[in-house]
Amino acid sequence: MSPLLKSIEEQARALSAEDQSRLADRMPESLQPLSAEIEAAWAEEIEEHVSAFDQGEMTSHAAEDVFAEARRTLR
Repeated sequence: MSPLLKSIEEQARALSAEDQSRLADRMPESLQPLSAEIEAAWAEEIEEHVSAFDQGEMTSHAAEDVFAEARRTLR
């Protein structure tokens, strides 16, 4: 590991949990930024899902149930 990377890692570990989360969210974007076309497609997909949910065309599940099922599946 380069000294610069080691320093950056130490600095990242010193951040608050919230700032670490923000940094983690941004790192993949720095490796391969989304093109405007991809961003527009995701925005359209999100709008379609929100609309379907609002119109009762899509079901939802409580987060607790989803995470419990994931834990059972991963065991």
